[in-house]
Amino acid sequence: MVVLKNFIQINNLPIRYKLISHFLIISIIPIICLGFLINWTVERVVEEQVNKNTLQLISKVNETLEFYINNMQRVTYFISYNDQIQDFFNHQVQVPGQYETNEYEIQRYLRNFTTLLPEVAGVLVVNSSGEYVSNELYAPATKDLTEEYWYKEAVENKGIFKMIGQLKDRQLSSMVSYKNDEVVSGVRAVIDPITQEVVGVILIDLKVRTVAETLVDVRLGKSGYLTVIDEQSRPIYQPKDPLVETIPNEWLEGKRSGTFSKRVDSQKLQFIYQKSPYSNWTIVGVFPTEETIFEIREIQFYLVIFVFIILLFGIPVSYFLSNSISKPIVQLMKFMRKAESGELGVRYIEKRDDEIGMLGRSFNKMLKQINELLRLTERHERQKREAEFRSLQANINPHFLYNTLDTIQWMARKQKANDVAEVVESLAKLFRIGLSKGRDMITLDKEIDHIESYLMIQKTRYREKLRYQIQVDENVRSLYVLKFILQPIVENAIYHGIKERRGPGQILVSAQKRNEKLLIVIQDDGVGMSDSLLQEIRFALREAVKRTESQGETKSKKGYGILNVQARILLAFGEEYGITIKSEEKVGTTIEMLLPILDEDIGMEEEWKRNA
Repeated sequence: MVVLKNFIQINNLPIRYKLISHFLIISIIPIICLGFLINWTVERVVEEQVNKNTLQLISKVNETLEFYINNMQRVTYFISYNDQIQDFFNHQVQVPGQYETNEYEIQRYLRNFTTLLPEVAGVLVVNSSGEYVSNELYAPATKDLTEEYWYKEAVENKGIFKMIGQLKDRQLSSMVSYKNDEVVSGVRAVIDPITQEVVGVILIDLKVRTVAETLVDVRLGKSGYLTVIDEQSRPIYQPKDPLVETIPNEWLEGKRSGTFSKRVDSQKLQFIYQKSPYSNWTIVGVFPTEETIFEIREIQFYLVIFVFIILLFGIPVSYFLSNSISKPIVQLMKFMRKAESGELGVRYIEKRDDEIGMLGRSFNKMLKQINELLRLTERHERQKREAEFRSLQANINPHFLYNTLDTIQWMARKQKANDVAEVVESLAKLFRIGLSKGRDMITLDKEIDHIESYLMIQKTRYREKLRYQIQVDENVRSLYVLKFILQPIVENAIYHGIKERRGPGQILVSAQKRNEKLLIVIQDDGVGMSDSLLQEIRFALREAVKRTESQGETKSKKGYGILNVQARILLAFGEEYGITIKSEEKVGTTIEMLLPILDEDIGMEEEWKRNA
């Protein structure tokens, strides 16, 4: 109740104050909403752009690393195709002194690769007996290299090159003092093409320095960086003083690429990663989220300044606009109060081309029309009284006519002219029911008697050419309907349907209740209508009220009778009721008339009021 009371009090405020409040509200609220929207959009766009650029950067780094790894793979293929190495794998060096010569040649051959490819730290070739040859690497004499992890890993991959990362506990030493954490290793088993057995393994070391040189110049923001980890989340490369020491596999959720945020040591970090399908290494970009937030806050600052300036100018502008709108409205309101008191001669004289000026001109036009309507009402009252007098005179003629017809019928029967008597009797009944003591509503039973009399007269004229049948449910005979709604339709069925066909035709009139409404159907098997004529009549039925108002034009046109019936039904009962028509050329026409259920004669004026 309190809210409703406050709303009523606000509604009673002068329009000037309402407009000021309205302008302030529509300027403040949209600007605030716009500020939030821009802030949210900028934050999202900046974040998406940072993530997109970082992913593109990671993709470029991935391509570079894959280039080095692909070179390592090609080196293993070149080595495995060398004849001397093939002899070494197949244990074909058995002549005394030749083994040392062959080993020297292999070492010199392998040294070519470390010379041509500076990223390669060393190459080791091991046969299935555990014997090895290398240009840079050596192992303890008592150590069986076939039992090493990297050898078994190569055997399991069956000739497919694989990067196995850094091997902390491998029993190999480098002549140039490369430590195990300064190289990453790749292995490939060599398969005998005939026996499909592993005859040896080639191990090749990639300098971690090469990976570092690819990543060291890549910076993400002020303190962000890129790091590389292997399948077991072991770091291949990470810079000094990293923001996070290890990145568990659980954080990556087993996906190829993605982004996520984590709080590490009270600092929120953004992680963007992409996994290389070739090496199974994952390059991860790490940077603090506050570095992107700083840029967003700068935009927010300028946005707040913009909103403040808009509001500073919005208040005086709102006052000026509200006053320019409310002042002419107040003036127009004064003229309306004068017209309300009965001064219909007042006029709005201010010249304006805006909506207020249009409203003032409409006000002047309304007063002019009111004066014309008052004069028209007086004229209609005079015409109504004259029409009532003419109607009283017109009722005398039908009474005299059907009384005369009764006399003619009696004389015809006396002369035994029964056919003439029947026609005259039907015509007398037609006039008697048509008169109906001046009522507009009659029972359906009387309307059926009326149409039956009409059909009997037409039957006398057309004889065997016309046949008819009337089927009316007993429970609808006592219902009230409008007078003269069947005769124009039956007349159309005879003159435009039955008369034009070859041979005899039949008309069926039926009435029944359907869905709590009265349905009357008039069906004939005449010539029917073409599609174009049917569409034309259906369109005319939709505009029946409008067309029947122009009586001088419509009476001369085809279908005036059915349009007149449709207009009377629509005016009396509303658009829910009326006539629908179906027709097929050379088959016939069916007209359905839907009427309300009326158990008593409520009168036309009462029915119009009820449907208004």
